Amino acid sequence: MHRPVDAVMLARRAASFTRRSIKADSKRAGLRLAVSMLDLTTLEGADSPELARALCRKAIQPIPQPIDPPVPSVAAVCVYPRLVPVVREALLGTDVKTASVATSFPSGQVPIDTRLAETEAALAAGADEIDMVISRGAFLAGRFDEVAAEVRAVKDVCGDAHLKVILETGELGTPDNIRRCADLVIEAATQGADVPDGAVFVKTSTGKVSPAATMPSVLLLLEAVRDHFRATGVRIGVKPAGGIRKSKAALHLLVMVRETVGPDWLCPQLFRIGASSLLDDLARQLLWTSRGHYAAMHDVAVT
Repeated sequence: MHRPVDAVMLARRAASFTRRSIKADSKRAGLRLAVSMLDLTTLEGADSPELARALCRKAIQPIPQPIDPPVPSVAAVCVYPRLVPVVREALLGTDVKTASVATSFPSGQVPIDTRLAETEAALAAGADEIDMVISRGAFLAGRFDEVAAEVRAVKDVCGDAHLKVILETGELGTPDNIRRCADLVIEAATQGADVPDGAVFVKTSTGKVSPAATMPSVLLLLEAVRDHFRATGVRIGVKPAGGIRKSKAALHLLVMVRETVGPDWLCPQLFRIGASSLLDDLARQLLWTSRGHYAAMHDVAVT
């Protein structure tokens, strides 16, 4: 049974994670961990194969020059389905996953058969992970069974590929709606199946709607995941995305993960950050910890 969310306490607790003191060694470790959790993303109309290849080079080697200890590769590169074959080829021989948005991203406003066909095409082209969008209009209209059915249908199509379900928290409007939607999606994506840890993620946003990954919205998803784990023993992943541009914000998220769901979630298998510009700031901060001064833009760009 859904319990109402105390919005005041939610905001207060979310804000508390931004006031934690992080010591130097923990900060260096956190910066590297954040890099390893990144879904490096480009989802623009001007995307091209050349841009996708450059992004893959950056994903594999975030900092051109070596530092000690080494900086890991990112977790995945996320693109539109048309660019999946390009990304797949560019990432061959690495541990970086190929991710693709699907199901009529970002609106989800096409028939379910078309959305499933797009998912199948992305998987056939080589996607390891699918980021789907739910029908927010259906959810807000109270058609919860319809939303659950579409999540189950996409999960069935995905098979062994990992599925990240985008709630678009900025459109859901209230903390109650966000938590109810997270519970619904988690239940639908895991119903009647033996789901491996991290095979399903709940994701805040497309990055096309504001507000996107706010601290309170991420906290709500983490609490939903925590409660599901306590009830079932199944670990669901969480992916904040949209508007996360600075290293400080990424570190705040890691503190929140540790204190809400525990250290087991501090790995790319269970926590991702969807971003396009965050990697540059993480790289500059890592170079600062190594050299003692900040890097110029050309020191961190890989083309």
